Amino acid sequence: MSDLIKQDKETTVIQNPWAFLREHTEARIGLGRTGVSIPTNHLLDFQLAHAQAQDAVHLPLDTEHVVDQLNKISVNVNLLSNTDTSELFQDGYSPILLHSQAVNRVTYLQRPDLGRRLDSNSCKLLSKSIDQTRVPYDLSIVIVDGLSSLAIKENAVNYIQILSHALAKDKNQWKLAPITIVHQGRVAVGDEVGEILKARMTLVLIGERPGLSSPDSLGLYLTYNPKVGLTDANRNCISNVRSDGLSYEEAVKKTMYLLNEARRLELSGVNLKDRTSDDTLESSINNENFLIK
Repeated sequence: MSDLIKQDKETTVIQNPWAFLREHTEARIGLGRTGVSIPTNHLLDFQLAHAQAQDAVHLPLDTEHVVDQLNKISVNVNLLSNTDTSELFQDGYSPILLHSQAVNRVTYLQRPDLGRRLDSNSCKLLSKSIDQTRVPYDLSIVIVDGLSSLAIKENAVNYIQILSHALAKDKNQWKLAPITIVHQGRVAVGDEVGEILKARMTLVLIGERPGLSSPDSLGLYLTYNPKVGLTDANRNCISNVRSDGLSYEEAVKKTMYLLNEARRLELSGVNLKDRTSDDTLESSINNENFLIK
């Protein structure tokens, strides 16, 4: 039977000359063809990827797993303190669980506007959790399930662990708000969290809309002076953070650059450009004008 299948492949599948590029990417390129259709193995791969994307959208966020992982990095959270260890340890160690106005997944998918706002109980809980007389927070980290709870489960804590070390070693001191976890949330819900906490900046970690090769992609959104009603023009995005995408180390490097620049310039969004990749270009430019050389 196996010989028959082998023979069938050899005689019916027409290989694509660009197939070797698949060694470097998960993109579906150079698939070849059988008649006017793609080969069966690539069709099955496509169907599997589609099923994984659907699962990522509908799988509930395993909050207990995320909280357990956060507890395991408590030592690193403790490193966030440059001024008052006990205070930051307490704030960063206990995630606050919140919920958007979308009561369930079906509502969340059909009413994006409800996913952008906290429900009344969450607003009250968040307001009670902070002391209004204390020094304002520099940064609020908000974990949101978004359209892929798998992305949060696989990447969020790993990223926070590396980020916490970078913040602890940074030249600026960072006072962190309690980490919050929002169910059935979208990016903009982080603005309301940051506004209630009176945080200078909000960093939202959210599961991105799954692609057919990336059901576990984590997105990061930074907003300076967060408040309800802001648009995407006020945010900076770092996308595709995962083991097979943008590495945690590179994502933290970009995050720290944007955090410090947003703090210095007191803005974020379209007026704040990520220049962490400009070093190579700038170093290759000398003072001579090549046009008159």
